Amino acid sequence: MRILIIEDDATIAANLYDYFEAHGHSIDAAGDGVTGLHLAVSQTFDVIVLDLGLPGMDGLSLARKLREEAHLDTPILMLTARDTLDDKLEGFSRGADDYLVKPFSLKEVEARLIAMHRRSSGRVTPRILECGQLTLDPKTMAVTFAGNEVKLPPKCLRILELLMREPGRVISRDEIERLVWGETQETSDTLRSHLHTLRRVLTAAGGHDPVETLHGIGYRLRDNG
Repeated sequence: MRILIIEDDATIAANLYDYFEAHGHSIDAAGDGVTGLHLAVSQTFDVIVLDLGLPGMDGLSLARKLREEAHLDTPILMLTARDTLDDKLEGFSRGADDYLVKPFSLKEVEARLIAMHRRSSGRVTPRILECGQLTLDPKTMAVTFAGNEVKLPPKCLRILELLMREPGRVISRDEIERLVWGETQETSDTLRSHLHTLRRVLTAAGGHDPVETLHGIGYRLRDNG
């Protein structure tokens, strides 16, 4: 499995990392919520191990962003010292698939992750996103426009996916930057450069630019047929 560990306790993170790596898993790790969000939305993981008490952005807020804003369905195992029923219910309401109270057995963590991944692998294949003649397969990230294959850099693909999940909805610059880069950028140049590339490639493939700019507000995808 490809596992993302989001844990600020260096000892716990190192123990998890070493154990999983020794058992043949591929690991990435983040020590704060903002970095964890960036990794989760910019790369593909089979499961996420998420601590609740994180600096920068707490685990509950991060889980909510992954589910409600990034629309990721990657299984999440929450790790926490909080063991009340209300704490667990809140974790599940924010998007957790399983919940484990510290201290825990590394063997049990792995067993729960394997079970979560097995259940996730049996889910229905995500539907193809469509907006007019533009299509995107969330599973393979393959894009076509007017029947033509479209090749885009990873960040441009992520921006397009965000716009295609809710065609017509205006998405602000700040929201796009947080979900694609994990944080807002100091200037608008980075996002503007990626949008320029996205629009140029789409126009070349489909004959027109479906991305609309609402100055001072954000961006949305138009259905031009």
